[in-house]
Amino acid sequence: MKELLENLGLVKYYDEKLTLHTVLQINKTSITDVPVQSLSDLPWLFLKRLMMLQRTARSVKSSSSDGTEDSEWDDDQEAESDCPQSVNPLDILTAVFLCSDSFLQQEMIIKMSMCQFAVPLLLPNTENSQITLMLWAMRDIVKKYIPHTLSDPSAFVEKRIAFSELPLVSFVRLGRCNISKSDILNKLLSNPQQYIDIFVHFNMDCGNISKKISNGLVEMAWYLPCGNKNIDVFPEPVAIANLRGDIQNFETQYDFLCEASTAVFVFFESQLLDSQLISVPSQKSTPQLFFVGDSNNENIKATVNKLNRMKNNFIFKAKQNDADFVDKIQSKFQDAIKINNHKMSVVCLAEIAQKLGILVDEDAEECQCAKASADEITSKINYIVQFKEEELPLQGEILMELAKLEKEECRLKKAGERSIEDYKNELLMEKKKLRENKHQLTSVCLASVQISLVHKGKRTLKRYP
Repeated sequence: MKELLENLGLVKYYDEKLTLHTVLQINKTSITDVPVQSLSDLPWLFLKRLMMLQRTARSVKSSSSDGTEDSEWDDDQEAESDCPQSVNPLDILTAVFLCSDSFLQQEMIIKMSMCQFAVPLLLPNTENSQITLMLWAMRDIVKKYIPHTLSDPSAFVEKRIAFSELPLVSFVRLGRCNISKSDILNKLLSNPQQYIDIFVHFNMDCGNISKKISNGLVEMAWYLPCGNKNIDVFPEPVAIANLRGDIQNFETQYDFLCEASTAVFVFFESQLLDSQLISVPSQKSTPQLFFVGDSNNENIKATVNKLNRMKNNFIFKAKQNDADFVDKIQSKFQDAIKINNHKMSVVCLAEIAQKLGILVDEDAEECQCAKASADEITSKINYIVQFKEEELPLQGEILMELAKLEKEECRLKKAGERSIEDYKNELLMEKKKLRENKHQLTSVCLASVQISLVHKGKRTLKRYP
């Protein structure tokens, strides 16, 4: 990992961490479109485009990788996959997240969600073999959707996605499958009128470059219906998780997804059908398991026949085109959600993560201290009007009376037969009395807690909302 971070110019940020303040600084690079000359420019181009909500944010590559001549055309495929001047977009994304503080991570995930990109759910760190659940980073994502079950045609649902309990369907890979799992996922979640690259796949810019640090990454996306039955792929909202890499190498992530998911689709390598695949269902019985393969030869048919009870859970592409193949997966997908009512929110996933030894970003000391302070303040807010009267007296009746007096000072509508000077003096005296009453009010408990937090807290602690 260190070698990749050095190539991307992010080594110093692995410990120091990139901040949102640094990324949002305006300089010559941020306001001009300079061609990328080296790998160290790629993370900054990604961040710049992401902050501008450009859908090309993940399509970043060095211009020097475009200038290579195709003299050895017969070795072109091997050269592309190992090009030293190219980096897989998922490696750039993983590197930037590992080198960012929690506030930049949160901002990046919000922007990625707005661009309809899949966002990191489980972030792997190959340096220390740790996995982190990105709960804090997802807390501010707000989504609006119209499920078909709503009776009022003008109604809609708007809520924070981290608290939404939705069916979770996961897609994983066993061995090397000839089908592009992420490409099929994109087609599955896109309506026929608009294809969207939600997940990075093989046929995107640099998508064919071998991954170095992003294997083990679990991405999450959401399908949210718009209420139009002619366009919506699914009538109800659903969450989708996509594990990068082979489940044989990432058992912790696979266990996590099996425990959290309503259904799991396993894209498998035909040669592994006899050995590993048969044992998969007995390990995890919670989700419905579906197995997706690229071919259906005689050996595979014989093995599937041994698994009588699971025969309907196999999906083979064989000679079908992508459209028919996606329709078949979509049908199994919908059946799985109807049969199994298991739903999970991202907040609930934290319990599963902790049980499996996966870190949760919210468990950081500073975040927990800020959360405790926030809970102390908000726990007493039951009725807003009553809370304002008791805890925020300086913003109550006295403030409103002062505002009225200042307005009258300018308008002088109630002066009557009095002289203007005498009337102005009366207003000044009334304002003085109100201010004296204001100064006599003592500082209330919750305000004292907030002031103490601002004065004594660390700089990063103050930034937690």
